[in-house]
Amino acid sequence: MRLGVLDVGSNTVHLLVVDAHPGARPGPLVSHKVVLRLMRYLQPDGSISPEGVQALLDSIGSLAKRAAAEGIDALLPFATSALREAANGPETLELIADKTGVQLQVLTGEEEGRLTFFAVRRWLGWSAGGILLLDIGGGSLEIARGNDEYPDVSVSVPLGAGRSTVGFLHDDPPLPAQMSALKEHARRVLGKATKSFPATQAPQRAVGSSKTIRSLARLAGSTTEIPGIGERTVLRRVDLKDWVPRLAAMNAEARQSLPGITADRTFQIVAGGLVLYEAMRAFDVDELEVSPWALREGIILRYLDALD
Repeated sequence: MRLGVLDVGSNTVHLLVVDAHPGARPGPLVSHKVVLRLMRYLQPDGSISPEGVQALLDSIGSLAKRAAAEGIDALLPFATSALREAANGPETLELIADKTGVQLQVLTGEEEGRLTFFAVRRWLGWSAGGILLLDIGGGSLEIARGNDEYPDVSVSVPLGAGRSTVGFLHDDPPLPAQMSALKEHARRVLGKATKSFPATQAPQRAVGSSKTIRSLARLAGSTTEIPGIGERTVLRRVDLKDWVPRLAAMNAEARQSLPGITADRTFQIVAGGLVLYEAMRAFDVDELEVSPWALREGIILRYLDALD
């Protein structure tokens, strides 16, 4: 079976085509991505500007045609925080459906955390024990914890890398005062979020997912090869603390020369690194294991489980 997952996020519109069937590991076949940075199109009233809506229509329409050309059996289209929170989100979703034929499923922040946790659990297996998940998107940060396939607690907070950049880091490179303001804001938000997680349920492993975390791990983390299993990549808080100010001292163009920092992430990697560091500090995480599976894989696995 050939499945297409269309992910309409805050930073990109991404089509992933996989070969999959119940009980098997999904195998990626084709990936197409349009860098959108939807946060740039937000107006003072919280709505997406007409230019942003048109960019969405163009991107989704183009990738829907690509999905059809790939001969997929089913398209699983979803959207996250940017459309979920936009003041004109419902009207935009109707327009997308009318103009492109794509009916986007808008996930709540809690659903994002649950499905990403589900994918991470399937990747790591039951032997991983209790898991604390940190997942940074463009608009939100998802935090989830539990011992089973789905988390006991899943919380979404407005600390995405794109949102934090647009809201606080207005200069390139950002000014020290802007960095301090974002750090204080992140600490306030995360301080409230920690109250949803009972201190008596300490997880065995802390895991991070998302492109932002993978980029930071390629830059500042370490990778070891485990025989019969594959690569294990970890990102330590002490190394992240060292790299965040170094990234903040560079402009966006200079960051692209660093390992793992792609053109579509270079503007928001500083905010992503700062938020991740503060999240690790708030939850007393010294080392974060990086999962290659995240929300898109969770969507696929849930679909396959329903078929089975």
